[in-house]
Amino acid sequence: MARRVTIVDVAREAGVAISTVSAALNGRDGVAPTTRERVLEAAQRMGWVPSMQGRSLVSRRAWAVGLLLQRPASVLEADPFFAGFLGGVETVLDPAGHALVLMLAATPEKVLERMPRWALGGVVDGVFLTDVQADDPRFAMVEELALPAVAINVTPPGGAASSVTQDHHSGLRDLMAHVLSLGHERVAHLAGPAAFVHSGEREQVWRDALAEAGLPPGPLVRGDFSTESGAKAADALLDLPEPPTAVVCANDLMAIGLVSRAGARRVRVPQELSVTGFDGIRLASYISPPLTTVRTSPHHLGSRAAELLLDRIAGGAVEHAHIEPAGLVLAGSTAPPPPGH
Repeated sequence: MARRVTIVDVAREAGVAISTVSAALNGRDGVAPTTRERVLEAAQRMGWVPSMQGRSLVSRRAWAVGLLLQRPASVLEADPFFAGFLGGVETVLDPAGHALVLMLAATPEKVLERMPRWALGGVVDGVFLTDVQADDPRFAMVEELALPAVAINVTPPGGAASSVTQDHHSGLRDLMAHVLSLGHERVAHLAGPAAFVHSGEREQVWRDALAEAGLPPGPLVRGDFSTESGAKAADALLDLPEPPTAVVCANDLMAIGLVSRAGARRVRVPQELSVTGFDGIRLASYISPPLTTVRTSPHHLGSRAAELLLDRIAGGAVEHAHIEPAGLVLAGSTAPPPPGH
């Protein structure tokens, strides 16, 4: 394995002191232009790359940000939303010379245990807060730790953290209007975990739309955003004495699991059961039938969140940003209810 080129090697090659190399490579004043050019040329020729550890010691920063997810690994592996979000984050972090530290936690307690260790141990300079819960204790913690943070799709209380949000309500209202315009009166909801703020928001739009139409809320089943929970929900809903004619799902993965299980039970989508999703993942357009859904922008959420977090780390003020609203995507998984229903 080749030995790493250090600033000692660069100093020897350029014929200058180590302190001069450090100043030249870090853009500090006090180095003659010709000397700086000679140092930079030597560093490039020798293949020198900055040491994250050395950079951290000089700047007293970790040059890393953290993302703590309270999700089972199986859900994260299957959920393209997080792939898009992380891709957006990396488009900003990488050019800025920052790394992303990712951890999956099985319980809220694990998240609360790890965050102060990250902050006080100098592991990260800031964190992203996703899957925010009602009265989420992480906001008080980042404020107490003076740890820069950006919340995703929720506006934090007080000035604890910056945030980036995408309006989901308008797209969800359009989705419900579409389902009701088809003539459905028994509209079920496959919801996400009750603790998550975004689960409650999606459920509330479903309830409000039915109430405005003069219809009682249909049956509600809870899942965990996985395809497996969607398949289980299909059994629970289709075994009811009066099954729904439409199911509005809180994400695409659960909707895909539901469509698959309905097909296995010889229930045709959309002829006998209309199904909708949420997120607009690419896979939703490739299943049969393609999924009517609400398309979000996880990549844009990620890149904007990373911009806000780096700004906070650099001493910027708390900022609450918004990206373009999520929009309805009509496809083949919705149709009028079967005759007599």
